[in-house]
Amino acid sequence: MSTDIPALVQAYRQRLPALRASSVEQRCALIQRLLDATMARKDRIRATVREELGLCDTDIDAQLMMIKVEAEFIIRQLKAWVKPTPVQGSLMTLGKKSYVQYEPKGLVLVLGTWNAPYAIAMVPAFGAIAAGNAVIIKPSELAPASSALIAEIVAAAGVDEAVAVVEGGAETAQALLAQPVNHIVYIGGHAVGRIVMKAAADHFATVTLEMGGKNPVIVDRSADIADAARKIAWGRLSNAGQICIGPEYVLAHADVAETLVEELQQAMSRMYNADGRGFEHSEEYPRIINERHTARILGLIEDAKEKGAKVRFGGDGDAAQRYVAPTILSDTTEDMKISSEEVFGPVLVVNRYQDIAEATDYIQAHAKPLAAYVYARDRGVIDHVLANTTSGSVVVNHNVIQSGTNPNLPFGGVNDSGMGRLGGLSSFLECSNARAVVEEGPALMDPELMFPPYQDKYKKMVTDMLEKTINVPNALLNGIHRMIRLRTVFWPHR
Repeated sequence: MSTDIPALVQAYRQRLPALRASSVEQRCALIQRLLDATMARKDRIRATVREELGLCDTDIDAQLMMIKVEAEFIIRQLKAWVKPTPVQGSLMTLGKKSYVQYEPKGLVLVLGTWNAPYAIAMVPAFGAIAAGNAVIIKPSELAPASSALIAEIVAAAGVDEAVAVVEGGAETAQALLAQPVNHIVYIGGHAVGRIVMKAAADHFATVTLEMGGKNPVIVDRSADIADAARKIAWGRLSNAGQICIGPEYVLAHADVAETLVEELQQAMSRMYNADGRGFEHSEEYPRIINERHTARILGLIEDAKEKGAKVRFGGDGDAAQRYVAPTILSDTTEDMKISSEEVFGPVLVVNRYQDIAEATDYIQAHAKPLAAYVYARDRGVIDHVLANTTSGSVVVNHNVIQSGTNPNLPFGGVNDSGMGRLGGLSSFLECSNARAVVEEGPALMDPELMFPPYQDKYKKMVTDMLEKTINVPNALLNGIHRMIRLRTVFWPHR
């Protein structure tokens, strides 16, 4: 760890006043330069991600598209976001000006992960810059080529007045977490998420955590089973299952469970083994990030098999090649590790349910997931799932399309799967302090009335308000407020 982290943090804290005072145009220019530097290195980004995750260029370009859409959306919208937001007045604030002013939190630390290293570094950074913060990005050491390229991108962008990149391993992350930063963004697993929260408490820093989990899929008997299977197979095998919103397990109605398994097998084969040469020979089937994670995934499969789970498809792999075959398991039980641990790999569990309440009860009995999915044409089933489950996001009749596709949607988890929201305006708000501002207006009564010693008139006024329902229509409040303001304009000395 060669970087003097305390000195770096101190240097960026000294730049905070200037960044806070920066204009919308200056902030947008920083974001644009980062975007331009990223896109100028598309070919090298493709090469690093192919090396580290085995992704094809089309899948890598999807990550680049997320970055591009986010940056351009913020640049278009930022002028409106930074304006003070007027709020509805109340009986107690008649004649006063009430609004919300958004100010930067200060120094934002972004701890990136390896499964989508460029988007996970850039998207939160864009929101932090937009809000007027300084940003320190620490990419994942598990994707070293991407980490080095992210550092190069930031350096080439010429944004060092606002953004720094610190490379390194766990000790570097710990050193950064020990510093007095104001907000921390972490996207990753629960173990590190707990460390981040504990470290944040030492400085009362706010946090945005997105930690994945066991994302459920409900497939009702009213669903289009072939369509559901194709989409679920795609969602589970994308990035070899190494995406936080990937479907982890399926609860299929007993009437369609067997058909669904057959359709899943066919869909997986059509996508990545159409020529029959084997999934391991597909140029588009990704690899696991390293041998350790590959061995962990294969260990979950073996544990499930030993405890009675049925392997319906795949089940094999090669840790040395970072390869895990597309795998479908059924008949899993709660004592199996795969029932509680996030797989983060190309393994899908399919179990049965008899009625929809059984399925939603199971989901509610477990940790709240980052995402939930339901396939059904029966509106009653869809509404039941929406009303009886909790998750950071939910998609009906599709999966893995809610993140990075619409910057108007807030993205994040709930409790076990995270806290806070990212994407578009949500990223800006997450990195801002929403400051309530009330500006005093003209006096409406005796200015001494509300101060001790309290007059009987004031005492009666407060008592009466406590005993009555206060329900003054907003239109009336606004009308009175305007009259008071007009009186101030035309009779300023009264």
